[in-house]
Amino acid sequence: MNAPDRYVVIGNPIAHSKSPEIHSRFAQQTAQHLVYERVLAPLDGFVQTVRNLVAQGCKGANVTVPFKLDAYALATTLTERAKAAGAVNTLKFDGNAILGDNTDGIGLVTDIVHNAGVTIEGRKVLLLGAGGAARGVILPLLEQRPQQLVIANRTVSKAEELAAQFATQGPITASTFDGAREGVDIVINATSASLSSDLPPIAPGIIGTATFAYDMMYGKEPTVFMHFAAERGASVRDGLGMLVEQAAEAFYVWRGMRPDTAAVYGVLRASLQAA
Repeated sequence: MNAPDRYVVIGNPIAHSKSPEIHSRFAQQTAQHLVYERVLAPLDGFVQTVRNLVAQGCKGANVTVPFKLDAYALATTLTERAKAAGAVNTLKFDGNAILGDNTDGIGLVTDIVHNAGVTIEGRKVLLLGAGGAARGVILPLLEQRPQQLVIANRTVSKAEELAAQFATQGPITASTFDGAREGVDIVINATSASLSSDLPPIAPGIIGTATFAYDMMYGKEPTVFMHFAAERGASVRDGLGMLVEQAAEAFYVWRGMRPDTAAVYGVLRASLQAA
């Protein structure tokens, strides 16, 4: 049998990454002959790391913190969603050609619409944060045709820059955290506040019993943001499904096959609870 095709996830740090488990399960499901490994790249050595991988015959890579901008700069071709995101989390190697894609946004939308069963079209959506995580999901969210997408950020000028950039794509506006006071149908936490068990300073009145609250972070326990929303009667969901769905989209970019994400999500959720 021929040697398996090789794929990797590149980051620093990288030991925590669940991508090898996810993609190994995808490969088993779809009978794809491949291996998937973690690669720790030096902070100043991303480009050389990729060059070495390509020379070794690697077929593609996922890219995580802090290299998504480096991957964007390195790609020889960018998908429209990667251009919109301004960052790349998926690379596909073909000779000297490097395709750069960003699957984060479609991962989020798929988890909300298909897995959680929440419709984005015609709804008022509040996106908390204006950093890379937020920017990567704006175009896919607008493609769902919400009634309104508000980007709220501590530094409102950053939110305004994003709103101006995507103004031709749909109804998008900017706000400070405490400036968003009207009730919303969907609120998405794209800040890193949950990493430090913190909460974006949002007005409590924006979340109610009809709100769906989504935190891009995930863990064994619900995040502070999820607790805050649930106390106000909102339905809540963390970002584990987004992780699995963005990986599935990358798998499709590489292999042209769509794996069963529900099965893998169930395994990951169970292992989180058991940890």
